[in-house]
Amino acid sequence: MPVIEANGCPIHVEVEGPERAPALILSNSLGTTLHMWNGQAGPFTKHFRLVRFDRRGHGKSGLPKGPYSMEMLGRDVLAIMDGLGITKANWCGLSMGGMEGMWLAANAPERFERMVLSNTSSYFADKKGWNDRLALVREKGVPAFAGPNMERWFTKGFRERDPQAIANMAAMFAATPLDGYLACGKAVRDMDHRDLLPRIKVPTLVIIGRHDPATTPDAGEYIRNNIPGAEHFMIDAAHISNVEQPQQFNEAVLGFLTRH
Repeated sequence: MPVIEANGCPIHVEVEGPERAPALILSNSLGTTLHMWNGQAGPFTKHFRLVRFDRRGHGKSGLPKGPYSMEMLGRDVLAIMDGLGITKANWCGLSMGGMEGMWLAANAPERFERMVLSNTSSYFADKKGWNDRLALVREKGVPAFAGPNMERWFTKGFRERDPQAIANMAAMFAATPLDGYLACGKAVRDMDHRDLLPRIKVPTLVIIGRHDPATTPDAGEYIRNNIPGAEHFMIDAAHISNVEQPQQFNEAVLGFLTRH
């Protein structure tokens, strides 16, 4: 699988699906790798040339010194597209991936056909919450927060129903490099996309987790109400909705992206 140099950082990319199909880029949440989309790869490659990647500071990608910003992360995506020869793509980003998507839709609209923004937020008013979390992670390390994070990411019912999925996601989270988590966490903390939303003209679907404590339903409704013409889909899940409710998620995304 290709490694693409993006603004001085090697980015690990995986591409699968029919060569002539339209491109769909998936972008992960903070503290995960491209494998968080394993439950989407099969259904999505029936329709799309699927591009997944580990953002800088995560997985098999490079770990340049911070600070990072949403603009930097968005420009990494454009470098991936250029490296793969993709002129125009569809986008599906969850949480931090949705934040990158908002930047891309506002700043490079000609590169995107349609945009799915899932379980995400355009702004965090509470900087103290982020500062406290990042200070604790710096002090205790990423693995110490794997357990508590699963409680934010998934409903109690799902944690009890599918302990293997929880174990896999906890291990993925725990393996995140400390400096990558901190640099990306600060980019999320400092993001403010509220002024970008009215500028977005790319057709957009906003997916909202009914039980999401991390990017709340109110945060999703704000995005939907401020992007002209945006649609929304409420999913019966907490934060990582593509893992908790893959069938609902896949149907919502494919229904939106393949509609004529």
